[in-house]
Amino acid sequence: MKQLHFKDNFWSNELTSTVGYDAIIQYHNEGKRTCKEVEDFMKARAGIEEKYAKDLLGLSKKVCGHSEMNTLKRSLDVFKLQMEHVSLAHLQLAQSMREEVRKLEEFREKQKEARKKIEQHMDALHKQKASQFKKTMDSKKIYEQKCRDKEEADQNVYRNTNNPKHIEKLNAKAQQAKLNAEEADRLYQQNLSTLGNIRDEWLKEHVYSCEILEKQANDRINFIRNTVWSHLNLLSQQSVTSDELYEEVRKSLEQCDIQEDIEHFVTLRRTGDKPPAPLVYENFYSGHRTTHAPRMPPPVNRTQNGNNLCLEGDAIYSTVQDAGYSLVRN
Repeated sequence: MKQLHFKDNFWSNELTSTVGYDAIIQYHNEGKRTCKEVEDFMKARAGIEEKYAKDLLGLSKKVCGHSEMNTLKRSLDVFKLQMEHVSLAHLQLAQSMREEVRKLEEFREKQKEARKKIEQHMDALHKQKASQFKKTMDSKKIYEQKCRDKEEADQNVYRNTNNPKHIEKLNAKAQQAKLNAEEADRLYQQNLSTLGNIRDEWLKEHVYSCEILEKQANDRINFIRNTVWSHLNLLSQQSVTSDELYEEVRKSLEQCDIQEDIEHFVTLRRTGDKPPAPLVYENFYSGHRTTHAPRMPPPVNRTQNGNNLCLEGDAIYSTVQDAGYSLVRN
């Protein structure tokens, strides 16, 4: 398939028209806007990465598992350390993104300066062409008017050939009209020739400008495509780097031994391997000791013994109020 090029497709039938050139310049202005939008996008993306990196770095400094011990503590320490490394990797990513933005900005400014020279030169040619075209058209009108004046003067001479009194005067006017028409014709042809030279120069410069501007468009599209591609490569590499750092945490977690941690805690903080003995029951009166509390006897009939309520069959003890309270009565 035949390739399309600027120089073959941006002409106009009107000599003074700049519609084709204007379309190319509009296209480049839109391309310049695209470059700026990509710059702004990547600047914002780098800002997000930098903020995330700083927040993650601050988080990695917070206490996490400080009171833990043994293998789990080592895993948590590795976890925090790798989170710190991840944050530093994201900070480096933000710096790399800003470097890509700087390159894109330099490229955009370089194209802007090169295009500015072309636009200034073409604008001057367009003004010169338009001015000469107007001058040529004006001289053409004068030329046509002088030709009509000459024809009219010749007609007057022809109509008054039988009037010798005015014939000499009419011949003089006809001769002057002829000279005026010839001068107008000369100026018209001169202006037309000058316009032709300007047109030839403009044609050559238009083709050259189309080639330069087409190359700029190719370079711009290629540069933006490669910039976005590199941007994605940076993100992919960050994902790989982060996963490698996470893998170190996973390896550490694989070494986390639950039983070992339990045994480590027991060894480090054990308090004894024997439980406390049962509480001994000591009878206040008899001094008898037993490891089990005495069982309550089954209920029996109650009897009255003086002012005290006693259970039948139980030993009866004296009270402080009774005389001889230390004697046991049956």
